[in-house]
Amino acid sequence: MSEILYEAPKTLEAAVALLAGAGGQARVLAGGTDLLIQMRAGRVVPGLLVDIKGIVEMTTIVAENGGFRFGAAASCMELVEHQAFAREWPGVTDAVKLIGSVQVKGRATVGGNLCNASPAADSVPALIAAGAVARIVGPGGTREARVEDIPAGPGRTTLADGEIVVSLFLPPRPARSGDAYLRFTPRTEMDIAVVGAGVNLTLDETGVCTHARVSLGAVAERALLVPEAAAALIGSKVDEGALGRLAAAASAACRPIADKRGTREFRVEVAGVLARRAAGIALDRARRKG
Repeated sequence: MSEILYEAPKTLEAAVALLAGAGGQARVLAGGTDLLIQMRAGRVVPGLLVDIKGIVEMTTIVAENGGFRFGAAASCMELVEHQAFAREWPGVTDAVKLIGSVQVKGRATVGGNLCNASPAADSVPALIAAGAVARIVGPGGTREARVEDIPAGPGRTTLADGEIVVSLFLPPRPARSGDAYLRFTPRTEMDIAVVGAGVNLTLDETGVCTHARVSLGAVAERALLVPEAAAALIGSKVDEGALGRLAAAASAACRPIADKRGTREFRVEVAGVLARRAAGIALDRARRKG
């Protein structure tokens, strides 16, 4: 293996300059829990590793404008243990808890989970359902993008050369809001999702759903936002009829592969079941916040 250079910049400007000057041969090192495995397998051979853990704005978790902003390099365990965040976004927290073991979560990052662009990433459907927005910095300046617009396919993102996800912002939540994330795996722990489903919803004073977002993971080349599934909930009291329509819309949106972990037909069916169950948990959480 050829020599790999390593840099640990302390500012965003320095990190962007390093990435931009590497001619597409650099890789960002956040937690490294995916990247180092890929390097050991020879699937990724970077010329430069840019370690971003020392950049302050990429490792903090702060309240902002009624919502929360957390750095793309903040560890999963830091996010899970942030009590105010967990109270506000229990579904996102549930998803982050599923990213590997306790030891892995101590190093892994949600930004890395997003930019690794695995269709089965656990945090991504939950973030999409939450309406999370990424702040991205690159040679051309700063821009923002919804999380659902970042993954492009397995291992591919829409980020341009030299761009880096700096932080993720979750918006303020109205009263009577709840979210949830569920996944199916063959094993109870330490496995990747065969199907994942995230649901976020808000109720009015009468219990009618006024807002919803539904996202699915591991059923297409990237995590999906499913507006048709959300539309099944909006205007209803999230009753059996609405949940049935939600499940049908979720299944209809799937375009999965078949592999040793599940057939296409199995994934399609489970997607509807999980979306329905996640909506039930989100509904219960929203009612408790009423």
